[in-house]
Amino acid sequence: MNVLLSALRTVIVSSCVTLLLFSFAHAQKWSKAAPFPEPAEELYGVAAGGKFYVFGGLAPGWKPKAMVYEYDPAGDTWTKKKNMPLPSHHVALAELNGRIYVIGGFKYPDAGKPAWQPIDNTWEYDPGSDTWKALAPMPSKRGSPNAVVHNGKIYVIGGAGVHPGSKAVDIHPARPHRALSTNEVYDPSTNTWEARNPMPTARNHAAAGMVNNKIYVIGGRLGAAFITRASNTNVVEEYDPATDQWGSLKAPMTTARSAVAWDTYKGKIYVAGGEERSGGPWQRTFRAVEAYDPRANVWTISNSALVIVPSIFFSESTIACRPLTGGAVSVAR
Repeated sequence: MNVLLSALRTVIVSSCVTLLLFSFAHAQKWSKAAPFPEPAEELYGVAAGGKFYVFGGLAPGWKPKAMVYEYDPAGDTWTKKKNMPLPSHHVALAELNGRIYVIGGFKYPDAGKPAWQPIDNTWEYDPGSDTWKALAPMPSKRGSPNAVVHNGKIYVIGGAGVHPGSKAVDIHPARPHRALSTNEVYDPSTNTWEARNPMPTARNHAAAGMVNNKIYVIGGRLGAAFITRASNTNVVEEYDPATDQWGSLKAPMTTARSAVAWDTYKGKIYVAGGEERSGGPWQRTFRAVEAYDPRANVWTISNSALVIVPSIFFSESTIACRPLTGGAVSVAR
């Protein structure tokens, strides 16, 4: 069975990391672009300066690959860049003033068996010079949070980590751990962190976006970081950075799911793909594409929504990203 899963992993992941340009201005037309050079799970992406940057990758045994690639949509080409200084996965990404910030995540344990060790590292990557700089660490250690830029600061919300007071330093499906409600903001101008009002619903593997100066956290995973031990949620919560207050619950996402791709475009937050636990050892992934309009507090479902793809292996290689030039939204699976 392990051999079969390994073979399916290779086939599915190899076929799932092709970059797709997704333009909502053209009836959600999907088209293929140059395939990603190194097929892998756990890839994360963000756009900067009209190009698309992909970080991460996870090898068998939960060993981070620390890859960095640059995609140029003008030439439909990929270029390998300097690796991440600390091999890690489930990091949060944010772009601000042409710099890319890589925050938190999990690393391979310093000792012992394979697991996910939460980290507090903050890095600044300069795409122009292909260089990395270590910044002040987060006050908390957590992986799979969301990072949203507002008014020159980066809000890092949610995630997963160990229980408070626990002697554990890493998390594993067979050991207790938790989803987090932590909300901390980073100011690049002073290289400092500040604690903010925690999110009402602790979660990880969620989507997030900002519309009209409010931050929206959508869906995600409750109880644990691993889909085999967690439950999905469709809860949508609104946060006002100006007042440091969370508002009332918003219209729930049509489909409760986690590990999605997402982006904000023309005042709407688009959520694509995702996964859920489907009973027993099996999981299934989604092709659903849904758009949330915070001003009207309504969801719109695309023509391809609610198509569920059962699988005995699923790849969390979804890349959540920012708009590229021309208004296209890039999504890679």
